Amino acid sequence: MARTAPKQVLDLATGSGDLARALAAACPGARIVGADFCLPMLDVARGKAVPCLVQADGLQLPFRDDAFDALTVAFGLRNMASWDGALREMRRVLRPGGLLLVMDFALPTSPVLRPLYRVYLHRFLPRIAAAITGNAAAYEYLGESIEAFPRGADMIALIESCGFREARMRPLCFGVAAIYTAIRAGDGGT
Repeated sequence: MARTAPKQVLDLATGSGDLARALAAACPGARIVGADFCLPMLDVARGKAVPCLVQADGLQLPFRDDAFDALTVAFGLRNMASWDGALREMRRVLRPGGLLLVMDFALPTSPVLRPLYRVYLHRFLPRIAAAITGNAAAYEYLGESIEAFPRGADMIALIESCGFREARMRPLCFGVAAIYTAIRAGDGGT
């Protein structure tokens, strides 16, 4: 069954607004709303002419039920205080049949690459980042948060337990990142 083009799209954890801008280009007839908890990031997005921005907590979104046809969250869910709480809130603001797209970091799917990537993630990346930015702690947190974040079948199960159906995963860059898509189930679970 062909999907109709979304008319209302929420880009949650929009950050600098780059994904919101890409969504606007891909869906020229849609109203794209960028929401983020961090006001300085919204200021950056505003400077890029993202037209509709809202400061919002992903666990308590200031939107009515069933407000959006599609919802994206790229590299943001992992940083929210409650993954299932945020997913349930995403479900609330999506209309039944609405599309959820979650993109975030993961660990490589290859048993050969995974240990090498972990060495890079936990040993080299924080040192390189510290030399460039002076902030090793942020990159230590990045590695820890990637390790703790559900991935693969665990993420699919989490998404579906929060009121979505047909959850799928598409690994990117040998599994270093992944895109999960799902459909908001109706109130009867369909």
